[in-house]
Amino acid sequence: MHVDHLLRLDRLDLSLVWGDEGLLGQEIGGVTATDLEDPARFLQPGEIVLSGLVWWSRDGDAAKTERFVSALRESGAVALLAGEETHGEVPDELAEACRRHRVALIAVPGHTSFRAITEAVYLRQWGELSRRPTDHYALAENVRTDLDRALERGATAGELLDRAFAHLGTPVCHLLTSSGRTVARTGEAPPLPARRAVELLRAGQGTTVRVETDATDFDTWHLHLPEPGAVPPRVLQEIAELLGRHRLRLERGRAANTAAAGDLVDALGAARFDAQRVRDALTACGLADTDTYTVVVAASEVNGGAGGDGVAALTEALRHLPSAALAVAHGPGGEAVAVLAHERGTTPDVRAGLREVWPLIHGCRPESELHAGVSATTDTPAGLNTALAQAGYALAAARAATPGTPCVLGLGDLDGLGRLMAGIPADVREVYRQTVLGPLLEAGRGSGAMLLETLEVFLAHDCSWARTAEALHVHVNTVHYRVERIEALTGRDLSRLDHKVDLRAALLCR
Repeated sequence: MHVDHLLRLDRLDLSLVWGDEGLLGQEIGGVTATDLEDPARFLQPGEIVLSGLVWWSRDGDAAKTERFVSALRESGAVALLAGEETHGEVPDELAEACRRHRVALIAVPGHTSFRAITEAVYLRQWGELSRRPTDHYALAENVRTDLDRALERGATAGELLDRAFAHLGTPVCHLLTSSGRTVARTGEAPPLPARRAVELLRAGQGTTVRVETDATDFDTWHLHLPEPGAVPPRVLQEIAELLGRHRLRLERGRAANTAAAGDLVDALGAARFDAQRVRDALTACGLADTDTYTVVVAASEVNGGAGGDGVAALTEALRHLPSAALAVAHGPGGEAVAVLAHERGTTPDVRAGLREVWPLIHGCRPESELHAGVSATTDTPAGLNTALAQAGYALAAARAATPGTPCVLGLGDLDGLGRLMAGIPADVREVYRQTVLGPLLEAGRGSGAMLLETLEVFLAHDCSWARTAEALHVHVNTVHYRVERIEALTGRDLSRLDHKVDLRAALLCR
């Protein structure tokens, strides 16, 4: 494994501060974590060095930085991975020292643990070792043969786990996703709540081995054993590789389902609703044999742009919910759309279930904004078009209600004018705002802003002249004058409830 291989692992979210092609092409021979000012005696040639930079301070001695980096160079370290959590960034002073001594410098964000980096290095090395021609395997030949045959027969993940660990006394082992969902567990393993599973994974308790596939941050598989050292690392790696092959088969088998889900979402969003097309699409997705449906629309955004894994995030979230067949695909606007078919005679609370697991999903990618809208249930396929519109409306309200904070809303949450207005398309809100408040906006650069402030404060204080005057620090007569001016410009009478609502709604459209 070379240094630049680490930078290519999206799940680690590492960024290069300094390093040329030659340095990044160096092979990694090991990993050492240290915060000693002079770590030379603990380093070996070919290692990457992980440091939280606890030894560095903004007002400290520059000689400390020089001593630390020169120790790395003299010891033959191939790169320094500096944690950003302690100081919020990688110091420029450190970057300059690394340039002078020609030590590659990589920034480690606060949400990436040193444990994850260490595992990535050693798992890659184990994987490369296993691909070399050799007769030396950790698993006995008869065990490997049995597992290969079970895999060919289409055994489930649970069956593969039991077979793999049977010769080891079947230790407690869970196969978990990054959001804590249990995919499978050995026979002696007790049920593990998702929240507790996430705590174990992120705290690094026990032994955890990642199953290397093309999965996303939300649905990556991890083998987790609560007892450290219960199974030799090489054995765990071989079992993880087997499960990776199993998952690859599953993903290949789901390719047709993905295409069918896309057809269903297209049918629901078509300008002209075609009931027969929708029924055919539901049949292709295996969702026709039911009488209750729910639609969920979700969006994943990073720094105001699409996050790219909305479908994976929503799919993983919905798989936490019991007894729901589902089809998930990208909607016309890039959002993720899911159609859930519930068992006959059941009406689960999808909104409540999603709210419970949503923080776990968001924790897999904390820098993203995850929002979702949930429709009311519909008893017929013909109602799915309306359900899609409802879910989209609830998603828009969720985005506006809690910007920057993950949120799940359903139609029942649209309990105020603000949330109701948030679901209206932005271009429609802008037209309404200009139509109602335009005369105030055009009243003059200074007076327009003053009148808008007065209107907002007046409505917020239930149209009380005295409290509005107090809040604005003006005489009550001034408030009377300004309100009269607002009424004249907008053509609204603020003694009438419907006109008050008009103006309040227009203010919410800003």
